Amino acid sequence: MKVSEIKEMAINEIVERLQIEKENLVRLRMNHAVSPLENPNKIKETKAAIARLNTILRERELNENQK
Repeated sequence: MKVSEIKEMAINEIVERLQIEKENLVRLRMNHAVSPLENPNKIKETKAAIARLNTILRERELNENQK
């Protein structure tokens, strides 16, 4: 998920997507613990997506507090 795509989303959409990504990360970690994933980089990509979502969310919170 690209930053430009995230910036186009509404705050509630970002929060929903963040929850989905967190659940996906837990699922990936559990599956990887049981048997190795075909592509373990998926875990890294999911963590990066979560970080991007959190960053944009925090950025918007700070912008609203300044106004």
